[in-house]
Amino acid sequence: MEKRLFVRGNEAVCLGAIEAGCRHYFGYPITPQNDIPEFMSRELPRIDGVFIQAESEIAAINMVMGAAATGNRAMTSSSSPGISLKMEAISFMACMELPCLIVNISRSGPGLGGIDASQGDYFQAVKAGGHGGYHILVLAPSSIQEMYDLTMLAFDLSEIYRIPAMILGDAVVGQMKEPLIPHPRPDTELPEKTWALRGKGDGEQRIIKSLYLGDGELEAQNWKLHSKYQALKDNETRWEEFETATASLLVTAFGSAARIAKTAVMMAREEGLKVGLLRPITLFPFPAEAYAAATQQCKKVLDIELNTGQMLEDVKLSVTRDTDVFFYGRPSGTGSLPTPEELLEQIRRHCS
Repeated sequence: MEKRLFVRGNEAVCLGAIEAGCRHYFGYPITPQNDIPEFMSRELPRIDGVFIQAESEIAAINMVMGAAATGNRAMTSSSSPGISLKMEAISFMACMELPCLIVNISRSGPGLGGIDASQGDYFQAVKAGGHGGYHILVLAPSSIQEMYDLTMLAFDLSEIYRIPAMILGDAVVGQMKEPLIPHPRPDTELPEKTWALRGKGDGEQRIIKSLYLGDGELEAQNWKLHSKYQALKDNETRWEEFETATASLLVTAFGSAARIAKTAVMMAREEGLKVGLLRPITLFPFPAEAYAAATQQCKKVLDIELNTGQMLEDVKLSVTRDTDVFFYGRPSGTGSLPTPEELLEQIRRHCS
């Protein structure tokens, strides 16, 4: 019988990170992600790892930068305002092509906001919250198992493409408990880290930088990064489809909202409504081709988000031109999570 654990999503991230070989964690407390530094502070010293509670979010992400530059698997975690403070360093790491993992268990905003679940950080994650027009890899789990699995995947893809990666969760998937089936990290072929910094010796000097002052240097680096983002779009988009083959209405949602939406879709199917679910797992790269393919036949899409319509922009850019796109959102606030029955009403409205 398979071993099962009953854990929070935040704990699942930690288990996945440790299984993936992460031995360096740097962070700072903020709700609702505090289970992550608590878990890592307890477990990393037991396996000769490094845990440091930094003096600030800014200090934590710069420690990640230093560890990543030496080729070590390193991570940090925070919640929305804390991620904002890390953005300058994330932009630096994107330019320096440093692999690492950033976990955002997002909370409500803007401003200080509150600790309720929110998907208001979509723009920040996928549109580059820092300066310079870069991208990072963004994965959006919707279950505790995916919090574990996608954490391991994020570390591997981060190294393969030399790009910072983010797990974008929220207070729902971070704090809820579900069964988890742990398993070894997939045997993925990873490139040799010939770029990593090392001590002084007889070998070739290695330089990692984000400052390019030579004539044409920065332009060349930007085009290099652009080609990497295109390679991610070509090779690493991931999504889930549920009952889409016969759907006349396509519901789309990501993360925790997709859990509720999927229940509503199943309820609608029981009523005989032809509705399906398309859930993006990678938010960058966004699975645009999946939307284009699905809307060759299905000409109505209902986008559901825990915000006022952020992924909506990417959905509209991805569907066929004659597709009608509708939106239903619940921006964060106490008691703001929609119920499956509430979403079922929206499905009925647009199926008629």
